[in-house]
Amino acid sequence: MSNMKKSLRRKKNKKKKKEIQTKIALFDKLSDECLTCGEHFDKRNEEQVREWNVVVRNKEEKVNLYCPTCWSSAIDILDDFKKHLEDKNDS
Repeated sequence: MSNMKKSLRRKKNKKKKKEIQTKIALFDKLSDECLTCGEHFDKRNEEQVREWNVVVRNKEEKVNLYCPTCWSSAIDILDDFKKHLEDKNDS
């Protein structure tokens, strides 16, 4: 039994390690500016790192970066669109 547990644990750790390596490789593709407005992003600025939003598209191996202003605008647009669809369906 213990050999099976060790084998499963090694397999799980190997999978985690591969996921981390993939994420690190995608981090290199991170842009230096917001995809929408072009505002500069400083990877060394802790405040920006915490506040900005990163969207990773694994299949396309693409990393999109959005400033807080553009992100909140996008959320508002999606909320309005969702309300519009709900109102349309209620009618």
